[in-house]
Amino acid sequence: MDEKDIERGLDTQQQPQYPTEKAEESPIDASEGGGEGFGPIRTAAAAPTTPRPLSRASRNSRGSLSRERSNNGYGCDDLAEDSDNTNPSDSSAQQQEKDPFEVGWEGGDNDPMCPRSMPTWRKWVIIGITSFGSFCVTNASSIYTTTYAQMDAEFHNSRIIATLGLSTFVLGIALGPFWSPLAEFYGRRPIYLAAFAAYLIWIIPSAVSQNIQTMIVARFFQGLAGSAFLSVSGGTVGDLFDRKTMQAPMAIFTLAPFIGPSTGPLIGGFINYNVYWRWTHYFLIIWSFVLFVSIAVLVPETYHPVLLKAKAQRIRAETGDGRYKAPMEKSTKSIPKTVAWSLLRPFQLLIFEPMCLVLDIYAAVLLGILYLFFGAFPLVFINNHGFNLWQVGLTFLGLFCAMVIAVLSTPIWHHIRDYLPERRQRLYGGELKSEPEDQLPSVIFGAPLITGGLFWFGFTTYPNIHWIVPIIGSGVFGLGTVDAYPLYAASALAGNAFVRCTFAAAFPLFGIQMYEKLGYQWATGLLAFLTLAMLPFPYLFFRYGKKLRARSRFATAS
Repeated sequence: MDEKDIERGLDTQQQPQYPTEKAEESPIDASEGGGEGFGPIRTAAAAPTTPRPLSRASRNSRGSLSRERSNNGYGCDDLAEDSDNTNPSDSSAQQQEKDPFEVGWEGGDNDPMCPRSMPTWRKWVIIGITSFGSFCVTNASSIYTTTYAQMDAEFHNSRIIATLGLSTFVLGIALGPFWSPLAEFYGRRPIYLAAFAAYLIWIIPSAVSQNIQTMIVARFFQGLAGSAFLSVSGGTVGDLFDRKTMQAPMAIFTLAPFIGPSTGPLIGGFINYNVYWRWTHYFLIIWSFVLFVSIAVLVPETYHPVLLKAKAQRIRAETGDGRYKAPMEKSTKSIPKTVAWSLLRPFQLLIFEPMCLVLDIYAAVLLGILYLFFGAFPLVFINNHGFNLWQVGLTFLGLFCAMVIAVLSTPIWHHIRDYLPERRQRLYGGELKSEPEDQLPSVIFGAPLITGGLFWFGFTTYPNIHWIVPIIGSGVFGLGTVDAYPLYAASALAGNAFVRCTFAAAFPLFGIQMYEKLGYQWATGLLAFLTLAMLPFPYLFFRYGKKLRARSRFATAS
């Protein structure tokens, strides 16, 4: 999950009391430094910062991509429907005018209606519930793999057919970006409630299915509904915390979707070893129902534009003056157009941006290997070491512990990302500004761990080598995977999510056959050589990325 999703929530403005002044709502610049290159939160005292609408010709010359303004990570520019016909000079003049009736926060974050004014304990309750929702969804993706033996026997299907239930779930997650622009119109809370209700409902067919076809279809819609938590909830952290206080909650949120898949076999192993496979889905139903009730009772709306709209409605009711409006009420964006742009832009980046494409493929290979391990671990530890189902689940603790350690290292990489712009300014002068390449030191550090961990795991899977040795090797891989997970700007994140989930859906389909044909050692060795071939790219992009970006058709002026 990406830091960019979170910082999209930092779009809120600190505004003076109405009706005498207005604070301009400044867009967040997601194009300049990954997670650290966003513009500051500006008040009415600052110069107007709303970008001038681009003409159609201008947008086309830049590949229909410009700087984004989204609290969710996948949104589009806040352009009026008729912006193509707007005269730039007229638009600029209009932006200089202040609307005394535009509603904003009084006293900035101290406004009682602003989510950042909530007590700290309540903020943490909200973060805990939303992060636990992300953990629940990603855990459900892999917990299914522990049902194969009993389910295959009942449905009389092959293992490769059963694996389709894992693949379709992950494909559903790949389509998650469409939730984010919807949240920009309706807020986060309605998306949480609607999506998690659908997620809960679609688990029921899995629990009562009488054939594998029902299971495969139901699993797809589970992933599609559950993906809302992965694509929307990141912005909730930014809604509740400012940049100075968001590091700890961001670490919790980041950890949840990483450890979810690695703990699925652990939980599922205990369930399926002791009771029938359908109890895996009964457990998910109970878990999801408790989460749904918790969301309904304890998670309020936190999306700032929607709350400002509610505030404007209250002021109009109190004053009887219909001129008071929130910025959101002035927008003329249409839902179909916003969703269409949010889905188009990631593919433009994948096609025309070599840096995005290579890093996306690299991250996708890592997630694909992780999901392939759900089939490989049982082969290795059951056949070579005689483990039973719940013991196989325990072997994933190596990945789990390593991922926790990797996330705890987040402050180190934050410090490095803050240090690099300061170093450039000391050496070369100029503006103190982050660059996208500042996100890559952790990737450079993690890449060798990934390759080394795979070789370690692969060539220690002999029966005469103690089982703890390959588990430690898998932990080294897991440590590198989290550190090597690059951070992305908004549209790049959507493209990365699509590519990653596509690989994660495909890898399990050939994993078992590959391990059986090549042997446990060389099957993992082949994956290690694949990551070895991609190992230099993070460093090369760190070294020469700025020159490559200068030639980009999507490059935007600072």
